[in-house]
Amino acid sequence: MDIRRADLPLLISLDVLLEELNVTRAARRLNVSQPALSAQLGRLRELFKDPLLVPSEAGRGMTPTPRALELKPALHQALLDLQSAVVSRVEFNPREAQRHFTITLNDNMFTSIGLAVAREILGLGGPGIRLGFVAPVEENLIYRMERGELDLYIGIPAKIPDALKSRRLLTDEFCFAQRKAHPRGQKAPTLEDYCQLSHVMVSQDGSFHSAVDDVLARHGKARRVVITVPNYNQVALVLADTDCVATLPSRFLQRYAPGLDLLPLPFSMPPIELAMGWHARAQHDPAHQWLRECFVRVATQRA
Repeated sequence: MDIRRADLPLLISLDVLLEELNVTRAARRLNVSQPALSAQLGRLRELFKDPLLVPSEAGRGMTPTPRALELKPALHQALLDLQSAVVSRVEFNPREAQRHFTITLNDNMFTSIGLAVAREILGLGGPGIRLGFVAPVEENLIYRMERGELDLYIGIPAKIPDALKSRRLLTDEFCFAQRKAHPRGQKAPTLEDYCQLSHVMVSQDGSFHSAVDDVLARHGKARRVVITVPNYNQVALVLADTDCVATLPSRFLQRYAPGLDLLPLPFSMPPIELAMGWHARAQHDPAHQWLRECFVRVATQRA
């Protein structure tokens, strides 16, 4: 192949085609028409003297040829290296920059630190800085960060893949919560009291079991979970309107402290760690460094 005849847009198109294995989706990502991308694929086939992508026998999408599979990792890495080489290293000025950051985290993490970071960034940045907080993303996390779809993952360290850069932010403790004027009174519960109460917990799949129940089982005890909700902030609504109680991170519960009694647990729970993870491609990006520094600064203040 004559590399001089393959301009950069053609190679970028090939990289996306090899990821999507679908001309329509690839064209949408590249912001070009499907006929235009099909024409580019024709030029690529001529340049590489190989079909590269052929119709799938299943009838949907395309299948890469052996030559395309051989090309894919090297081409993708070469484009990432090129992008890294040409990224501007000038000082980042948040008051003048145009930048959209996307951060994935759950509502506990948003309440505990994300909101404070958003408040700080809105105070430091100009009108060109935008923040997108999205629901937790763990599937294909590395791939989505590599593509620039996500900038930061905020969560527990165990869920951050080893391939990502990471930094611990906060340590939090669990505590017991009930509504003000709860009929059981304001005393800290004994283990027997705790197990007899009606509990509400966060569960994404409707399961009535969590790490709290594992700890109780080691004491030979079990609690009675009567309600599960998919989000942490919904727990606060349940606590306010029922006699249910909850066991949650104290930093989250502080947000609702005016309407709650926060009491010590009658057993020990391991502390919860909070960390951030990001892709190596963003390690030296001045804008991304600024974003991470904002999280570190807020976490340090809260510690």
